[in-house]
Amino acid sequence: MTANFQKYNLEFKQASGTSRGILHTKEAWFLILSEANKIGVGECGLFRGLSSDDVAEYEEKLQWTCKNIHLGLEVLLAELVAFPSIQFGVEQAFLSLNSQTGFDLFPSEFSNGNDSIPINGLIWMGTEAFMKQQIKDKLNEGFDCIKMKIGAIDFDRELHLLKSIRKTYSSKDIELRVDANGAFTTDNALEKLKRLSDFDLHSIEQPIKQGHIDEMAKLCEQSPLDIALDEELIGIHTVTKKEAILQTIQPQYIILKPSLVGGFRGSQEWIDIAETNRIGWWITSALESNVGLNAIAQWTYKLKSSLPQGLGTGQLFTNNIDSPLQVKNGTLQYDINLDWNFNI
Repeated sequence: MTANFQKYNLEFKQASGTSRGILHTKEAWFLILSEANKIGVGECGLFRGLSSDDVAEYEEKLQWTCKNIHLGLEVLLAELVAFPSIQFGVEQAFLSLNSQTGFDLFPSEFSNGNDSIPINGLIWMGTEAFMKQQIKDKLNEGFDCIKMKIGAIDFDRELHLLKSIRKTYSSKDIELRVDANGAFTTDNALEKLKRLSDFDLHSIEQPIKQGHIDEMAKLCEQSPLDIALDEELIGIHTVTKKEAILQTIQPQYIILKPSLVGGFRGSQEWIDIAETNRIGWWITSALESNVGLNAIAQWTYKLKSSLPQGLGTGQLFTNNIDSPLQVKNGTLQYDINLDWNFNI
């Protein structure tokens, strides 16, 4: 078996705003295995400024992985604990190498084109007019669960947007999730959560920055609005520490991005601990190309969650990898009449 990697820059159709700034491009690193005339592909979804493995020696570690691919999956995963996105790429690549087509990692009714995955429609930060237009578009596209990024424009204007949605659509019509990406402070978070709770929201992701464990625990206890941990899970690699985080904070939900928490295996550890502690969860992509998104979607379908998942990011790029993945009527679908075109 041999291995190499290829960097690929994904270009956003339009600049996408978060509380951390404006995103124009997203790097993808494809790990490619070759053995007996078969190819296996995995995406290492490094997320600049967010991934715990966003370090200077990242490319050097990819080179080490390729050089030592003969060690096998188990040894590599153990050696790559500090590089969760590379762990995920390795998992995908081995599954891809052993699959029938290279992209059927978890064959199911989803990958056969017979079932779909409910997903939330993502509303990016921007001007009030831009956000209103996105909301209108998502509703017209058949979404009944919308996730809105907040924390970049004036908070009162964001509340106005939510109020305008609720004037037309009740919580029975549209489920609203908001994502603060840690934009609130420990001093103002509870008051803002109380004001947000007026709009019958499903939940808020990461209201304050990660690492403020005691403050987050107090928020989860006192908030009238359910809280979902997201960034809080990044960089926590051992089961013992994962248990300590969830048992201390006791959130209502956790949100798992496999590229950021150690792939399928790391995500499954979080799920097992969450379910033991009666904590809900759902899966979200982290701006991967369709290669990584496909892996996440196929795995997520097998988990049989009843909640809408965060898997609608494949449409964000002008130069994504052509794939059978399609977003229709608020769901992610796999159209078996469309082909993969992995040509980078």
